Amino acid sequence: MDAAAADPRAKPVSLDNLLNLAASDMAGVDSLIRDRMQSPVSVIPALAEHLIGGSAKRLRPLLTVAAARLAGSTDDHCRKLAAAVEFIHTATLLHDDVVDSSELRRGKVAAHLIWGAPSSVLVGDFLFARAFELMVETGSMAALEILARASRVIAEGEVLQLTRAHDLDLDEAVYLQIIKAKTAELFAAAAEAGGVGAGASPDQCRGLRRFGQELGLAFQLVDDALDYSGASDTLGKNPGDDFREGKATLPLILAIKRTGAQERTFWMRTVDAREQTEADFERARTLVQDSGALEVTLETAAGYAESAKAALSVFPASDWRAALEDLADFAVARRS
Repeated sequence: MDAAAADPRAKPVSLDNLLNLAASDMAGVDSLIRDRMQSPVSVIPALAEHLIGGSAKRLRPLLTVAAARLAGSTDDHCRKLAAAVEFIHTATLLHDDVVDSSELRRGKVAAHLIWGAPSSVLVGDFLFARAFELMVETGSMAALEILARASRVIAEGEVLQLTRAHDLDLDEAVYLQIIKAKTAELFAAAAEAGGVGAGASPDQCRGLRRFGQELGLAFQLVDDALDYSGASDTLGKNPGDDFREGKATLPLILAIKRTGAQERTFWMRTVDAREQTEADFERARTLVQDSGALEVTLETAAGYAESAKAALSVFPASDWRAALEDLADFAVARRS
């Protein structure tokens, strides 16, 4: 087998097919988003636009639309579900940035540094409320249940991560539990809700949920690797933010195990105690890269992407299925 065919990271990967197929739907989703983020309280649309306007591909709502069309939907209900998904995602980002004291989001100054933490949290709450209004309008109790559960699971993941912050002994199983809740759950719910809203069979809905979950895990793992190898324009945040915040992501977990006792003092000072100097991230980056942790993380991500594609086998071959398979390849092809 050709090396490029075996490894999606080794060949050019484009989302053009998916974006073209979904163009009219996503234009409708964007229109809904901009309409529903309006409020007579001026800070709400201003703050929401600051973050939502910086989202280029809107991958999660795109996933909802694509899943619905793959499952045979011909109406516009999936657009409201997709807009709800984007509002849930944006709300969690606003809350995350306050909790993490992040400086950048999607390449822009984080909203809480402009409008303050209280406004960011409350606008996040406003967007959650808008999401649930949109879900109710679709009339699908099943989709409402899926996205409500996802909102709860995401919050649980955030709290779990917070309780295990700066933990040098965090193991891979707990780390995967965290990212499954924080990131993969919304991907899974976005795809499953699209299928449920379209009237897909139970097997197809399970396949879409599995596709979304595995896709979300792949995305998060690549993001975690890019924190130690990427640039600001690739990440939409500063490289090293995870390290500076003391987040034990898979590259760091693996590096700590592989560098052993000789570097334990460094890790305890920088991650556990968070006593860092300007030069510490470069040293951490070197240790992570030299330990092979990035390669293992990316290989793990590629495995999840392949599993995601396999989950779509419950659907016959189609343009929509091929486009979603491209999305799985794209998840692991993003590297600087």
